[in-house]
Amino acid sequence: MAARLRDVAELAGVSVKTASNVINHYPNVKPSTRARVEDAVRQLRYRRNESARQLKYGRSGFLALAVPQLDAPYFAELATRLSAEAGRRGYIMLLDITGADPDAERVVLDGVRSHVIDGTIFSPLTVTADEVAARGEDRPMVLLGERVISSGCDHVAVDSIAAAHAMTTHLITTGRTRVAAIGHESVAGTASVRLEGYRQALAEAGLAYDADLVIGVSEYSRPAGKAAMQTLLHREEPPDAVFCFNDLMAIGALSACADAGVRVPEDVAIGGFDDIPECEYVTPTLTTVGADLDVLSREALNLLLARVGGSTAPPERVRVPWQLKIRQSTGDPQQK
Repeated sequence: MAARLRDVAELAGVSVKTASNVINHYPNVKPSTRARVEDAVRQLRYRRNESARQLKYGRSGFLALAVPQLDAPYFAELATRLSAEAGRRGYIMLLDITGADPDAERVVLDGVRSHVIDGTIFSPLTVTADEVAARGEDRPMVLLGERVISSGCDHVAVDSIAAAHAMTTHLITTGRTRVAAIGHESVAGTASVRLEGYRQALAEAGLAYDADLVIGVSEYSRPAGKAAMQTLLHREEPPDAVFCFNDLMAIGALSACADAGVRVPEDVAIGGFDDIPECEYVTPTLTTVGADLDVLSREALNLLLARVGGSTAPPERVRVPWQLKIRQSTGDPQQK
C-alpha cells in the first residue's frame, strides 16, 4: 500500500500539518524538523497525490516555460535554471518551444493548454504588444525578454539599453572609432533595444552613427554572425570594433576574422551578449555581457507563484542584474 501523509508524520514524530508544510516547501519550519520529515519521505517512498491536490487547491503542480528555441545556449541554460528552481518549490516545469512562430506564440497567449498548467513564463518574440495585452487575465503569466510591453503581466528582464551602452562604451575606451554592430532586425524586439544602447554610446563619445556599419541578420546564430562579419571586412573602411547582439554571432565573427587573417583584438575588437559558457573556451576568449540567471529564475517564479496563489497586486517590472565581462577579444583599455 502506498504511504500516506499520516504515515510520514507518524514516522517523523510531527503533526500531519507540519509534514504537509515540509512537503509543500513552506519556509517557516525548523531545519531539524524538516530533516526528519524529509528522511521519513525517503524511507517510506512517499509520493504526493497530485490528483487530490488538484481537487483541493484547483492546481496541477505544473508550470510552463515558453521560449523561441532550446538549441541556443542562452535559452537552454535559462530552462535548466528555471526547471531546477521550480523543482525546489514543488513544481514541475514543462517546456513549450515556439520557434518564434506567431501562431505558436498565440497558442501560448490563448491558454489552449491552460487546463494542464498553473501558470506560464513566456519569452515572446513575434506577437504584438496588443496581442499580449488582449490575453485573458485569468491565466497567470510572467513575461521575459527585453521588449517593453504594457500588457498587464509581470515582466522580468535585463536593462539591455544600459548593457549595450556599456559594451559599446567599453569598445570605444579601447581606442576604437569605427564601431560596428551585428544583429539588427526589423522586428521591434531585442535588437532594437540593444541598438538603442549602441547608438546612445556612440553619441556620447562624439562618434557619428553610420548605417553602413550596422548589419542586419535573419537569425542570431554562428553562421549569421560569420556572414555579417565577412560583409564588414569587405567594406572599403572596415570597422576596428564590432558589437554583436549575442554571443553566437560574436563567435561566428571570430571565425570570419580567423579565416581572413584579421587579428583579434589587435586589428578588430569583438564583444558579444549573454555570456554563454562557450565564451571562455574560444580563442581569444570573448568579452560579453552576462545576466544573473539565478536571480532571473527566482524573480520570475516568485512573481508567477504569487499570481498562481491569487495575488492581485499591480504588475511588476523587475530588472535583472548584469555584468560586463571583459576578456581577451577586446584587449586592454587604451591599448591602441
